[in-house]
Amino acid sequence: MNKVIEHERVVRNFLNPLELKAIRWMIRRLPSWINSDMMTILGIVSAVMVCVSYWLCRFSPLWLWVASFSLVVHWVGDSLDGNIARARKRLRPHYGFFIDHTADTLAIVLVFVGIGLSPYARLWAALLALISYLCMSIMVYLRTITEGVFEFTFGKVGPTEMRLVTILMNAGLFFFENPRFQLPWGLGRVTYLDIFGLVIAAVFFATFAVSMLKYGIIYARQDAERLRKTHAPGRGVRRGR
Repeated sequence: MNKVIEHERVVRNFLNPLELKAIRWMIRRLPSWINSDMMTILGIVSAVMVCVSYWLCRFSPLWLWVASFSLVVHWVGDSLDGNIARARKRLRPHYGFFIDHTADTLAIVLVFVGIGLSPYARLWAALLALISYLCMSIMVYLRTITEGVFEFTFGKVGPTEMRLVTILMNAGLFFFENPRFQLPWGLGRVTYLDIFGLVIAAVFFATFAVSMLKYGIIYARQDAERLRKTHAPGRGVRRGR
């Protein structure tokens, strides 16, 4: 558990330099009575608004702009909760790690379900993309436990870049709509957003499979070396798996 409490945060996404400047600017101007828990609640409420806004797009595409605004608000809440605690040196390692990532999980579920309930995508395509994202989240948390390294970027893409892509996607849907086309072999009609979701799912599932093999081999070698040293002549045999 110590690796989770004292884990190293690795951030390599494209927008990180600009994001850090914006976060520091906001923290310096926040009133002292605004705390991390308030930012977490703001993130959850804004995620609910994203979900509801996508569903309301069934009645008017203008709700796409509300969904985009809610994504920006969610970025504020999600980015400031932990950073406020670190800046003010009021860290709560167990509670912070638990509540931050449970809130993140709830938020991503709400966003993907909202997209699936909108008139622009099929629910099954959105849920498939959601499952692939959650698989990658599990991989991140397992690495945090085993290595003490928390890295929630895939290549140079992190949650901030995904929000930006989603906002641009919303603008494209508003101005250019979302044409449907017929799949071959009687597989039915899908939208471009469905195809986009399937591409995301394919990339994340492939990354998850490769990561599983990569880190499985690394950890197997590390444990084999540990066992070799443990059972070396002159050393006592220790209990363990």
